[in-house]
Amino acid sequence: MPRSGRLRNFIREYSESPRTNRISFIPPFLIIIVEGILLAHALTIDVPDIMVVELTTVLLIISVIEIILVFKEIHEHYMSSNFDRILTIRLDDFILQQKEKNVKKIVEDFIDMHLHYKNHRNEIYHITCQIMETHKEEEKEEALMSKLKPFIKRRKKKNIDQIIKAFMKKYPQYKKYRAEVYENTCQLMENSKK
Repeated sequence: MPRSGRLRNFIREYSESPRTNRISFIPPFLIIIVEGILLAHALTIDVPDIMVVELTTVLLIISVIEIILVFKEIHEHYMSSNFDRILTIRLDDFILQQKEKNVKKIVEDFIDMHLHYKNHRNEIYHITCQIMETHKEEEKEEALMSKLKPFIKRRKKKNIDQIIKAFMKKYPQYKKYRAEVYENTCQLMENSKK
C-alpha cells in the first residue's frame, strides 16, 4: 500500500510541475529502453563484445542517475510551490485577524506564533507586503464602488462621460484612478440594464 501512495504523490507532483521538467523526464526513459535493447543484443550474440557491454552499462547507469535527479528537482519544485501556497494562506488569515497594519510587527508576531517558519523571514516579509497591498487595493475598490453605485442611481442622464466628469468633480481624490472609475461605471451601467 505505501508504494501506491508514493506513486500517487509522484503523479500529483509530476502533473503540477512545469512543462520543462515534465519534458526533461521523458528522454532518460527513452535512452534506457534503447540502452536495454543494445545491452540485450550485445549479450546474446555468440561472442559478446565486452567494450560494448561496459559502455552500454555505463550509459544505463547515467540515465538512471539522470532520472533520479529530475525526480528530485520535480519534488523540490512541488514542495517549494506547496510551501509558498500554505504560507500565503496562513499569512492572509493571520493578517485579517490582526488589527496591526505594520509589516514588521505582523512578521514578528507571525513568526512568534509559528516558530517553524523562523528561517523563512524574507519570504514571510515579501508575502506579507503583497497581501497587504492586495487588501489595500480591495479596500480602495470597495470604497469606490460604495460611492459610485449611489452616485449613478441618482443621475438622471445616463451618459457615461457626464457621469464620470460629475463624479470626478464631486470626489477629486479619484482623479488618479480615472481608468478604474470608467471601468466600474461601465460595469454598473451594464448591470443596471439587465
